[in-house]
Amino acid sequence: MAAARRLKRVAISQPGFLTLNPKVTPTDLVSSRRKRVNKNKKKNWNKYSDVQDVEEFLEDVRHQERTTGGLLSEKSDDSLFFLDVGQPKKVEEKAAEPVKGKKRKGKSSRPLRIDLILKHDSLVAPPKDVLAYQKPNAKKLRRTAERAEKLAAKGVVPRSKKRLLNRTVVDRTSKKTETEANNNPERDFYDIWGQETKDLGEPWYLQQTRKKLVKRPEKLNEKPSVLPAVEVIAPGGSYNPDFFSHQELLREAHEVELKKKKVEDKLERQLAYNKADTATEETILREQVEGLVEESEEEEEKDAPKEDGEEVAVGAIAVADKKTERQRKREKAEKIKEQQRLTERRQTEQQQQLFQLRSIKTSIKQQEETTQIRQKRRKAKEEAQKAQPRRLGKLKFQPQDMEVQLSDELAGSLRQLKPEGSVLMDRFKSLQKRNLIEPRERAKFKRRLKVKYVEKRAFKEIS
Repeated sequence: MAAARRLKRVAISQPGFLTLNPKVTPTDLVSSRRKRVNKNKKKNWNKYSDVQDVEEFLEDVRHQERTTGGLLSEKSDDSLFFLDVGQPKKVEEKAAEPVKGKKRKGKSSRPLRIDLILKHDSLVAPPKDVLAYQKPNAKKLRRTAERAEKLAAKGVVPRSKKRLLNRTVVDRTSKKTETEANNNPERDFYDIWGQETKDLGEPWYLQQTRKKLVKRPEKLNEKPSVLPAVEVIAPGGSYNPDFFSHQELLREAHEVELKKKKVEDKLERQLAYNKADTATEETILREQVEGLVEESEEEEEKDAPKEDGEEVAVGAIAVADKKTERQRKREKAEKIKEQQRLTERRQTEQQQQLFQLRSIKTSIKQQEETTQIRQKRRKAKEEAQKAQPRRLGKLKFQPQDMEVQLSDELAGSLRQLKPEGSVLMDRFKSLQKRNLIEPRERAKFKRRLKVKYVEKRAFKEIS
């Protein structure tokens, strides 16, 4: 029986099955049993629950809100119904001739058809924009206002209001001086092309409104170096120089090379070592057994008894005897005599200085001359330091090598002249020398990963 019913259900569910009654669908013929579902589980609530009536009710409520602006059951009768008494009679107005240049009143108030089509027909009020009512730092501003109210209740004036009260009050009620007429021959002469500007307000107000510039510090007007931007080369550096000027340039280049050589020789002397002091097998063995052989001898010396002369004598602390009254009086009298003797000696020296005024004046004059010489040296040293590059970074300024040609390399014309140096490097070193940029060095490239050499198959076949 169950097998026959299952076969019937399968036949009816086929797409080509036709029924005798056209109003009956094939699915109605299939006997449908009520599916048992566990409603306690949340996932079956929406899947196996019929909420069509609830959705229809909510859609009806939304439709009423859009068309009438609310539920019909909550509205009054006056807003829903009205009394129809017919079309009101129009008062016949006298036909007045239209005035040229004027438009009819009703024409301008009537909206366009396109505006009526695009007009929003829903009577539901738009949602409230919460962001429009929010203020940045509202909590902070509220706390500041509360604090100001508490201070005002105590009688404390804030700093900003105190500054406003202390400012000079400008008399706004006084009338401005009337400008004199241009045809008055006794008026003052005013140069419109002059550099002087008239102060038309308070200096603090003009400075805050950028009408009066801030005073420029004098330090900003000073140049970082007294050296010129472009230094002219010595006469010996020309393509066809004079013999003596060229020799002078060679001498300067020779002195520079001697200084470099002197620094290198000094470094070699400091790092030099005696080759005879190199380690041998005998010295290495002696270092390895150091402290192993002599250990027994040191222990015997420690165990040997000390001689009488080597013993440390611990003496008792000497206790000073108490002075008598006679000794104290004698010491006090001697101290008073010593003070009197020093006072008399100081007075005698002061009297003797009266006869040494000439020698004192001479010594003072010599000290002043020595001080002036030192001041001149210090000033000359400061002027020389202005022409030298300062230490702006961790690196020290290294001057550029001199561009010098030897006597056999001189050319007689510009066509045969060989260029030396680099214009870019020359400008870069000039900026460093004039303290505009700090001395720098090229960044060193450091490979993070090691290079791996792989022998390819084609290379193996050739080799």
